[in-house]
Amino acid sequence: KEITIEVIDNQGESTVYEIRTDAQYLRQAMEEASSKGLTFEGDETEYGLTLMSVNGVTADFNVDGAYWSIMVNGEYGMYGADSQPVTDKDEFQLVYTVFVAE
Repeated sequence: KEITIEVIDNQGESTVYEIRTDAQYLRQAMEEASSKGLTFEGDETEYGLTLMSVNGVTADFNVDGAYWSIMVNGEYGMYGADSQPVTDKDEFQLVYTVFVAE
Protein backbone atom coordinates (compact mmCIF):
# COMPACT_ATOMS: atom_id res chain seq x y z
CA LYS A 1 0.00 0.00 0.00
CA GLU A 2 1.21 3.48 -0.80
CA ILE A 3 -0.20 6.09 1.56
CA THR A 4 0.39 9.68 2.59
CA ILE A 5 0.37 11.02 6.14
CA GLU A 6 0.30 14.82 6.32
CA VAL A 7 0.79 16.66 9.59
CA ILE A 8 -0.70 20.16 9.84
CA ASP A 9 0.55 21.85 13.00
CA ASN A 10 -0.70 24.74 15.12
CA GLN A 11 0.94 27.24 12.74
CA GLY A 12 -0.71 25.70 9.68
CA GLU A 13 2.63 24.27 8.54
CA SER A 14 2.39 21.04 6.58
CA THR A 15 4.81 18.12 6.64
CA VAL A 16 4.09 15.19 4.32
CA TYR A 17 5.26 11.60 4.75
CA GLU A 18 4.83 9.24 1.82
CA ILE A 19 5.27 5.62 2.81
CA ARG A 20 4.83 2.11 1.51
CA THR A 21 3.31 -0.10 4.18
CA ASP A 22 1.65 -3.38 4.93
CA ALA A 23 0.07 -1.82 8.03
CA GLN A 24 -3.51 -2.76 8.73
CA TYR A 25 -4.17 0.31 10.90
CA LEU A 26 -3.00 3.92 10.90
CA ARG A 27 -0.98 3.67 14.13
CA GLN A 28 1.24 0.98 12.59
CA ALA A 29 1.77 3.19 9.52
CA MET A 30 2.60 6.15 11.77
CA GLU A 31 5.17 4.03 13.59
CA GLU A 32 6.71 3.12 10.22
CA ALA A 33 6.75 6.81 9.21
CA SER A 34 8.84 7.54 12.31
CA SER A 35 11.84 6.41 10.24
CA LYS A 36 11.14 9.46 8.05
CA GLY A 37 10.89 11.83 11.02
CA LEU A 38 7.28 11.58 12.18
CA THR A 39 7.06 11.67 15.97
CA PHE A 40 3.98 11.24 18.12
CA GLU A 41 3.01 10.66 21.73
CA GLY A 42 -0.26 10.09 23.44
CA ASP A 43 -2.23 8.44 26.16
CA GLU A 44 -3.30 4.82 25.98
CA THR A 45 -7.02 4.61 26.77
CA GLU A 46 -9.63 1.87 26.59
CA TYR A 47 -10.31 3.15 23.05
CA GLY A 48 -6.66 3.03 22.02
CA LEU A 49 -4.14 5.81 21.51
CA THR A 50 -5.28 9.38 22.07
CA LEU A 51 -2.81 11.62 20.22
CA MET A 52 -1.42 14.35 22.47
CA SER A 53 1.71 15.45 20.61
CA VAL A 54 2.74 15.18 16.95
CA ASN A 55 6.16 16.29 15.72
CA GLY A 56 6.78 18.01 19.04
CA VAL A 57 3.55 20.06 19.01
CA THR A 58 1.31 19.30 21.96
CA ALA A 59 -2.45 19.79 21.84
CA ASP A 60 -4.00 20.15 25.29
CA PHE A 61 -7.78 20.26 25.23
CA ASN A 62 -7.88 21.26 28.90
CA VAL A 63 -5.79 24.37 28.23
CA ASP A 64 -7.22 25.80 25.01
CA GLY A 65 -9.59 23.24 23.48
CA ALA A 66 -6.90 21.92 21.15
CA TYR A 67 -6.70 18.33 19.93
CA TRP A 68 -5.23 16.31 17.06
CA SER A 69 -7.90 15.28 14.59
CA ILE A 70 -7.48 12.49 12.06
CA MET A 71 -8.72 13.15 8.54
CA VAL A 72 -9.07 10.30 6.04
CA ASN A 73 -9.18 11.15 2.33
CA GLY A 74 -10.51 14.62 3.14
CA GLU A 75 -13.19 13.43 5.56
CA TYR A 76 -13.20 13.58 9.35
CA GLY A 77 -12.02 10.19 10.59
CA MET A 78 -14.47 8.01 12.45
CA TYR A 79 -11.79 5.97 14.22
CA GLY A 80 -8.71 6.50 16.34
CA ALA A 81 -5.22 5.71 15.10
CA ASP A 82 -5.40 2.17 16.52
CA SER A 83 -8.55 1.20 14.64
CA GLN A 84 -8.42 3.37 11.49
CA PRO A 85 -8.00 0.92 8.56
CA VAL A 86 -5.31 1.61 5.97
CA THR A 87 -5.98 0.94 2.29
CA ASP A 88 -3.89 1.62 -0.80
CA LYS A 89 -3.72 5.30 -1.86
CA ASP A 90 -5.21 6.57 1.42
CA GLU A 91 -4.38 10.15 2.35
CA PHE A 92 -4.34 10.81 6.08
CA GLN A 93 -4.02 14.17 7.79
CA LEU A 94 -3.18 14.72 11.44
CA VAL A 95 -4.53 18.22 12.03
CA TYR A 96 -3.99 20.43 15.06
CA THR A 97 -7.57 21.55 15.76
CA VAL A 98 -9.06 23.94 18.29
CA PHE A 99 -12.62 23.29 19.44
CA VAL A 100 -14.76 26.41 19.31
CA ALA A 101 -18.13 26.33 21.07
CA GLU A 102 -20.94 27.73 18.95
